[in-house]
Amino acid sequence: MTEEKKVQRRKVLAKWLKENILRLGPTFIKIGQQFSTRVDILAQEYVDQLSELQDQVPPFPSETAVSIVEEELGAPVDDTFERFDREPIAAASLGQVHRAKLKGQEIVVKVQRPGLKDLFDIDLKNLRVIAEYLQKIDPKSDGAKRDWVAIYDECASVLYQEIDYTKEAANAEQFAANFKDLDYVKVPTIYWEYTTPQVLTMEYVPGIKINRIQALDQLGVDRQRLGRYAVESYLEQILSHGFFHADPHPGNIAVDDFNGGRLIFYDFGMMGSISPNIREGLLEVFYGVYEKDAEKVLQAMVQMGVLVPTGDMTAVRRTAQFFLNSFEERLAAQRKEREMAREELGFKKPLSKEEMTEKKKQRLAAIGEDLLAIAADQPFRFPATFTFVVRAFSVLDGIGKGLDPRFDITEIAKPYALELLKFREAGVEDFRKRWDRQSQAVFNLFRQADRVEKLAEIIQRLEQGDLKLRVRTLESERAFQRVATVQNMVGSAVAAGSLINLATILYLNSIQMPATIAYVFCAFFSLKVLIGMVKVKKLDQRERLITGTA
Repeated sequence: MTEEKKVQRRKVLAKWLKENILRLGPTFIKIGQQFSTRVDILAQEYVDQLSELQDQVPPFPSETAVSIVEEELGAPVDDTFERFDREPIAAASLGQVHRAKLKGQEIVVKVQRPGLKDLFDIDLKNLRVIAEYLQKIDPKSDGAKRDWVAIYDECASVLYQEIDYTKEAANAEQFAANFKDLDYVKVPTIYWEYTTPQVLTMEYVPGIKINRIQALDQLGVDRQRLGRYAVESYLEQILSHGFFHADPHPGNIAVDDFNGGRLIFYDFGMMGSISPNIREGLLEVFYGVYEKDAEKVLQAMVQMGVLVPTGDMTAVRRTAQFFLNSFEERLAAQRKEREMAREELGFKKPLSKEEMTEKKKQRLAAIGEDLLAIAADQPFRFPATFTFVVRAFSVLDGIGKGLDPRFDITEIAKPYALELLKFREAGVEDFRKRWDRQSQAVFNLFRQADRVEKLAEIIQRLEQGDLKLRVRTLESERAFQRVATVQNMVGSAVAAGSLINLATILYLNSIQMPATIAYVFCAFFSLKVLIGMVKVKKLDQRERLITGTA
């Protein structure tokens, strides 16, 4: 199998994948668009094919588009526009775009595909079944309790909003207002008189797709600066505006040569919003990490809904403090790795399997007990709001690596972080919180007598035996878990042995159907025995890693 044959095989598979995604329809085209930027995950042959899903989806007939425009605007297109091109300049998952001329201005008319809601109803119904299944089988062994159904509901809500073009027009205007003071972001102007739920008319702003590297080089723009602009614009959207573009694939971001390179955003149907308490929580997490204040980080995570306080927060607090204490050491190590990488090929050198295993052992030796407690309590949550934030930064990371192999999102975010720190140190952001704390202190001054009385009452109840203290022994919990697993495994083994004896007797006496059923149940219990053995083996391995005997 030569390299040429491997490349050819990947091309065939990539084309097959793209064609089947197109056949599955708009919902799955959206998924393909997300992976079309991941040059660091997929081979180039797959990226090339999936990139066509961004704006080269097969268009629907122009006659259908014209009839939709005429029905929505209430007049023939030749009477409404000075010119209306029948051939679309681009076609995407939900609609296609036609150039036109209106009152001497070059414009584009975006026309929605017919029957989208019916397609969404079918696809999303099937995806909900998958979400419910994931809700049941997710082991949540990382201590995070994900609500897959809530994530599905959030995605479905956004997708249904995307097929109303009047909402997209309103989103575009709000987005433009948020970036009115920044020269490197451009949003097309909306023509409201010619916009309806299925037709969107806006200014024609041509540009080069942000992933067309050769064309960008010919245009003469700085690709590294474009990557920085993309990240900075999203930090502004999430932390400052609380309103962000949730679908930033290269078909929706273009570049022109205005002012040395400018980002043009298209398609504002899929937008995400972050509530003020989550924005403030994100900032507090950042400040807490900078100050190495574990309590502040945990309070901010509770405020955002990422962390749910449990009866025993000691393990979470100690784990947070461990990571904060080692944060500077890790940053220094990363800087050293980047410097070494730049001296070689411009890429970070991956760790060997032995190095990764050693790092894992070191972490577990330090906080293994606390990590197990966190995994058992599951205090972390994954808010559905974060789904599109993670997706957006994942796509941006792929775009950035395409623009510049040395792209590092943390390095680009560093100046923004320094500005936040200056803002905090100037006292502007912290003034309100200081005032709140002073008000609370005055309020507490008049409540001290009540609190002393309550404390005395608690001590009295302890002395009388009305209150009981719960002491948690993690070693015993793990031992009980292992014993319970072994007991289930022994029970399943006994049941499997009994059933195989019964099935054999029935089979020898020519009682076929009951014998077959007994064999099936025997296989089921045998499978439970195998699963139990694997679980016990994993428990033993984890115990050895924590105690340092591995």
